Amino acid sequence: MSIKVVKFGGSSLADAKQFEKVASIVKADPQRRYVVASAPGKRSSDDIKVTDMLYDCYKLVAKKQSIDEAFSKIEDRYNQIIRELGLDFSLDEEFQRIKMSIVHHAGRDYVASRGEYLNSMILAEYLGYDFIDAETGIFFDEAGKFDSANTYETLAKILEEHEHAVIPGFYGVMPNGTIKTFSRGGSDITGSIVARATDADIYENWTDVSGMLMADPRCVENPKVIETITYKELRELSYMGATVMHEDAIFPVREACIPINIRNTNSPEDNGTMIVPSTKEIKRVITGIAGKMGFSTISIEKDTMGSELGFGRKVLEILEKHGVSFEHVPSGVDTMSVIVSTDSIDKIRDEITAGIFKLVNADSVVIEDGLALIAVVGRGMVKAKGTAARVFSSIYNAGINIKMIDQGSSELNIIIGVDECDYQATLNAIYNEFDK
Repeated sequence: MSIKVVKFGGSSLADAKQFEKVASIVKADPQRRYVVASAPGKRSSDDIKVTDMLYDCYKLVAKKQSIDEAFSKIEDRYNQIIRELGLDFSLDEEFQRIKMSIVHHAGRDYVASRGEYLNSMILAEYLGYDFIDAETGIFFDEAGKFDSANTYETLAKILEEHEHAVIPGFYGVMPNGTIKTFSRGGSDITGSIVARATDADIYENWTDVSGMLMADPRCVENPKVIETITYKELRELSYMGATVMHEDAIFPVREACIPINIRNTNSPEDNGTMIVPSTKEIKRVITGIAGKMGFSTISIEKDTMGSELGFGRKVLEILEKHGVSFEHVPSGVDTMSVIVSTDSIDKIRDEITAGIFKLVNADSVVIEDGLALIAVVGRGMVKAKGTAARVFSSIYNAGINIKMIDQGSSELNIIIGVDECDYQATLNAIYNEFDK
């Protein structure tokens, strides 16, 4: 039988009504055999995610304050779901064990992971599926990095023994037995890992939107859904701020060429977005547009720097010394610019400036803030003549000044830098040009 691994996000499992939708989706297709669950998300805009409630308990213990009231709210949240689903099921022993662990200074990752752990137990009971704790099959090494080889081998053997199962997302275990979490949103990664371990035919990632959108709906009105996108395109858009799923969730399934389908729990009839290894299908020149604000430009000037061996390496060495990663390095004959996150240099500007002056004997070093970066991504850009001209013309016609241009060697994307005050207008200008 074909296998589909399905992951449901926090909004999809926020309350009993959402649980009912999830159960209906899972039961509608017998191929949906393995389910990865997130912790309960927000039920409304002013609600609190369970993971954040658990973090609050952790902080209270650190301040030597009681967690009784805070933890009782977490218990109430889960008990309400159990009660409204009509389950004859109790988590009281688990609540007591977890509360005692928090009070006795359990690690931050352990505390945060209990949201997924408890929600998955409820979902397994409701579906009639087996519950498999993620710590029995998802491993990290001594350095805290995901141990793929050990995980895939062990998890595959475990899942072979279960026709249907629910696995908590977001966490695994260290060699010493302590819980280790992925970064926030890491349930997407768990879903991808389970899909890889089972050699699934498809990984369905269910959330609260009907797929990836061509642009941020907070900036562009009613952007279209991307029907098909490649792993490479998704990586480019995720890197620049597209947030439908965790960007690291691509790697496990990409190794096995397993497609990902982004679906909407609240509109299961929608096809969503297919994320595939590659495709010859090109319906649009531009696949998507994404961007972020909060960047700074370190501009360096020095006569004949282009002929000075190791000049660029020395500049980047200063950044490395201070733990600063660079985003882009556009350059000219006697100029070099390094784009970095403003937050990463905020408290060490003088040290970086002085270090560059000293190491490369620069004529000028200037740091300018307020830069926004926008990525225009599309596999159709390689074959479509005049794509760059259309991008730049649309920005020019909107009366916006371009401060930086950087195009990848694969011609899959064009990065444009503009003033932060022009960020939203630039997104709209480019989107409107290609939404024809």
